[in-house]
Amino acid sequence: MAKPEVAAESAPAAKVAFWTLTAMVVGSMVGAGVFSLPARFAEETGVAGALIAWAIAGTGMLMLAFVFQSLAVRRPDLDAGVYAYAKAGFGEYPGFFAAFGYWASACVGNVTYWVLIMSTTGALIPALGDGDTVLAVAVSSVGLWGFFLLIKRGVKEAAAINRIVTVAKVIPIVVFVLLALFYFDPGVFADNFGGADYAGSLFSQVRGTMLATVFVFLGVEGASVYSRHAKRRSDVGRATVTGFLSVFAVFASVTIVSYGIMPMDEIAELRQPSMAGVLEAAVGTWGTVFVSVGLIVSVLGAYLAWTLMAAEVLFVAAKDDDMPRFLGRSNAADVPVPALVMSTALSQIVLVVTFFSEDAFNFALNMTSALTLIPFLLAAAFAVKVATGRDAAAPRGTSGEIAISVLAVVYTAFLLYAAGLRYVLVSLIVYAPATVLFVMARREQGRRLFSPAEAVLLAVSIAGAAVGVVALAAGWISI
Repeated sequence: MAKPEVAAESAPAAKVAFWTLTAMVVGSMVGAGVFSLPARFAEETGVAGALIAWAIAGTGMLMLAFVFQSLAVRRPDLDAGVYAYAKAGFGEYPGFFAAFGYWASACVGNVTYWVLIMSTTGALIPALGDGDTVLAVAVSSVGLWGFFLLIKRGVKEAAAINRIVTVAKVIPIVVFVLLALFYFDPGVFADNFGGADYAGSLFSQVRGTMLATVFVFLGVEGASVYSRHAKRRSDVGRATVTGFLSVFAVFASVTIVSYGIMPMDEIAELRQPSMAGVLEAAVGTWGTVFVSVGLIVSVLGAYLAWTLMAAEVLFVAAKDDDMPRFLGRSNAADVPVPALVMSTALSQIVLVVTFFSEDAFNFALNMTSALTLIPFLLAAAFAVKVATGRDAAAPRGTSGEIAISVLAVVYTAFLLYAAGLRYVLVSLIVYAPATVLFVMARREQGRRLFSPAEAVLLAVSIAGAAVGVVALAAGWISI
């Protein structure tokens, strides 16, 4: 018999230690993205542009990591990270948008994992194609709901599995880097330095890689999202920075060493996971098998971590009366089952949509990045308020904290520009209808639906969504 659901307040939060939090950061960051990096970068830039892109992305994301570290200590009363910071800084409706956008990005990101798994096994089973065939969608759907049943058993069990998988999946990535260095060809690397003829100017090359870097760094906020489960609040910030620095070194290495194995135009043509194709060029067929096995372990672990975080955001938002009450319920194993059902259902819908996309993997990847940018920007802006003393709940910060938070805002604003109008409009198509959940929550509380400022924000989001729908219908933009 299924365990009965109970009110959220009656289920005490399961507590996890520093290394488990760090594993959640690493586990959520090291997923589908790292295995796609060689081709994603080679499609846009050569070695010079890649070095600049990683320098920008690394610095910007480190600023965001420091922001989450600082806010975890200075505002320990705020749980669920990105969402809570947006609400505290700018009000309930922006906070709702941040919660929904972050949650939606996690659900869309989960789809990339299944697409990549199907694409990987598609090399052996042609009916799976590039992860966008009817069979691939059907098999992925079984996987989606299978993980739902696993996570429903309990948070501690899922976190323990994630910790084990995190160790297992980092090993093949490190081996890839070491083997690529052993077979590294300086001549090929030099030819790839300036980029191919199709790459364009250096600025356009760097801009073209930005959404890819956002995607692979998603998860840097993982510890803060799950902060209510930390044994010590200080562990949240330490786990964030430790996890980020570890993963950054791996991601940059995977990208750069690949340029020393094959010409970049050949790397750009590789099917995903492109890391497998690069290693096959270096060591032979067994390289593809090795990377493919590592990818499946890695992706399933990342899927587990992201599903946990997606449900957690909805759960905490409902506890704070910013989502309908039914999402604020958990079972006796401390699992927010209604939020978990809704998360899995959205992933299922997006999975079906990818069947009609021109490029299922890249569409899901870029949408994930675009949906995350607004929540990240609001969190960074809130850090500026805290650091400058404009938040009543925290004292003014140091000049260093002010500088870090301002740099984080500049970086996330640049990412929105780099994403381009196409993905911003498609994101608004997702954001605008979500207001129905906000209305449900307000009606449950017997409150006025929108303040004047919130009504303006609603109008802007609806207008943007309408433009996006027209643009899709007219063929001005495509998915």
